[in-house]
Amino acid sequence: MGETNYEKRGKVAVITMTSPPVNGLGHALRASLLKSLDKALGSPGIKAIVLLGSGSAFSAGADIREFNTPKTLAPPTLHTLIAAYETSPKPVVAAIHGACMGGGLELALGCHYRIAKPDAQIALPEVKLGLLPGAGGTQRLPRALGLEAALNMIVSGSIVPAQQLAGTPLFDEVVAGDLAEAAVAFAEKLIREKRPPRRVRDEKVRHANPEGFLMFARNSVKAVAGPYPAPGMCVEAVAAAVNQPFDEGFATERRCFHELLLSPESKALRHIFFGERAAAKIADVPDSTPVRPIARAAVIGAGTMGGGIAMNFINAGIPVTLLEMKQEALDRGLATIRGNYGSAVKKGRMTEADVDARLKLVTPALDYGAIAQADIVVEAVFEDMAVKQAVFEKLDAVMKPGAILATNTSTLDVNRIAGFTRRPGDVVGTHFFSPANVMRLLEVVRGAQTAPDVLATVMKLGKAMKKIAVVSGVCDGFIGNRMLEQLVRQMLFLLEEGALPKQIDAAMEKFGFAMGPCRVGDLAGNDISWAIRKRRYVEKPMVIYSRLADRLCEQGRFGQKTGAGWYDYKPGDRTAYPSDAVERMIVDYSKEIGVKRRAVSDAEIVERIVYALVNEGAKILEEGIAQRASDIDMVYLNGYGFPAHRGGPMLYADTVGLDVVVRRMKQFARNRHGDPQAWEPARSLAKLAAAGKTFS
Repeated sequence: MGETNYEKRGKVAVITMTSPPVNGLGHALRASLLKSLDKALGSPGIKAIVLLGSGSAFSAGADIREFNTPKTLAPPTLHTLIAAYETSPKPVVAAIHGACMGGGLELALGCHYRIAKPDAQIALPEVKLGLLPGAGGTQRLPRALGLEAALNMIVSGSIVPAQQLAGTPLFDEVVAGDLAEAAVAFAEKLIREKRPPRRVRDEKVRHANPEGFLMFARNSVKAVAGPYPAPGMCVEAVAAAVNQPFDEGFATERRCFHELLLSPESKALRHIFFGERAAAKIADVPDSTPVRPIARAAVIGAGTMGGGIAMNFINAGIPVTLLEMKQEALDRGLATIRGNYGSAVKKGRMTEADVDARLKLVTPALDYGAIAQADIVVEAVFEDMAVKQAVFEKLDAVMKPGAILATNTSTLDVNRIAGFTRRPGDVVGTHFFSPANVMRLLEVVRGAQTAPDVLATVMKLGKAMKKIAVVSGVCDGFIGNRMLEQLVRQMLFLLEEGALPKQIDAAMEKFGFAMGPCRVGDLAGNDISWAIRKRRYVEKPMVIYSRLADRLCEQGRFGQKTGAGWYDYKPGDRTAYPSDAVERMIVDYSKEIGVKRRAVSDAEIVERIVYALVNEGAKILEEGIAQRASDIDMVYLNGYGFPAHRGGPMLYADTVGLDVVVRRMKQFARNRHGDPQAWEPARSLAKLAAAGKTFS
């Protein structure tokens, strides 16, 4: 029957979903499930039905391949399918193993009886996409599991092993042996005992004080939900299960679902969901591209970045050799790694045994000969082309044939670096973000001659490291830092015109950034961007930069590491205290360059900073540096703290309306005192805006 297999075992019909990899409830599977049910209902000899999933899952829910396509709503819908199984006059037993999530759990709840393997993964994760279960999950799960446990699952979206739910009405049995045999035996028992279908929808929601608990839940969710409406909506839908008949509660669930579906927050979270998966796809490097084996890695440089990169290999179970030129530097690097793992132990995320096992994967070294047999080497040395040249010439001489030579440069030309070797096809950029053992983003920089299998290998490695790997072409700063430069330029222009650091940071943090750009500069080190600007002054003399940040650095105010930056800091205290001296310097600088300071609104701060990102992102797309707009969003969400509920700068621009963005850019161009080209819309942005189109 195509997406299902139908088998008769005595008086029991066994319907098995066969839609790999996770039996997603796409249109073909839904149609086949209904056809198989009709076959069982039309067979007089069949007295009971068992529903199974093949492979690794019962069903993980909706088929993501059909999202946003007509097939999503093509009949039979999921609601129709669940209603058909629920109204079956013959008892239906759902036999659950592996993933049973979302629509898969809702289908199981529509069956009359449920048995499960102890390690089956049970969840309604829709809240993580800014939604709530829309096929009866908020109405049936509280009836099957009880109010408190069900609400916790729905609001959190967390996965719960079936074993934890044993003994609840959700499962009639939790079985350790052969699931299919146990399910058939259970169905035969139902036949012998002449037990009728038992519908979850007919049950009452159990709780000693439901209204008191719901009041507590509303207050708790409100305190932690932040900008997301879905958790609060989940509470209201579950409350309907308590206070309304099933059909009315189901109508409430559908109303809430459709309201959330149209919300910008849900659109953003769904954009992220699909964007992360799209980022792994490379147009001219098919999934079938062979990858190089990575059995051993090496990292050059044991500083903060190098140590963090080494931890990524360790955490992925890959032995790594950490190379330094001096024992003192090597010892510091190893101590930092131990300290990072020690913090994880204190927080209860690891055990001492876990740490010992991971540290055994690190081999310290002071000689290039120790890394010669590594399958991949990542350099994390000082950001200077002459230093990179010396390292890559040495790597070219000592590394075995076929080894991948990766540079962690954040801005430098990967093609030039590859030219320092006789094997440019083996060279690739792997731009980790600090702290490398924490940040999810990995910019994979594809040089002009980077071999396809090298690219495929590094993308797979990024996944093993639990990174969001995004491919970038070669340009100064790649995707993230190239755009960041425009953000910082606008920040400095705003300071010149009338804003102060505390206002800029407050405006951006209110927008949703975890930390405003002045505080970020202080955290990263203002001297780093200073060094880049010095290079820019030589390489791009026509680009206008504010010298305000240079003045800051000339005073030795590099940020937290010097106890002073845009803000003042106290020993052992990372709190950013507004600095009278810096504010005076800013006001004096405005006078010096002949700019009359004015009141700058928070709205203007947000628009100028975000729209500068958008405009540069459009140029990056035009040049083919990024494959797609969502890749840019993934970079900014995972590497630069862009608020997730806004979906990234490119989606945010779509949400605002590209015509609105372009119109505001033209307004900024008229009242800007600095770079006359700063607000010239990118060609693609102007074209999309004129046509009423979007990036996504």
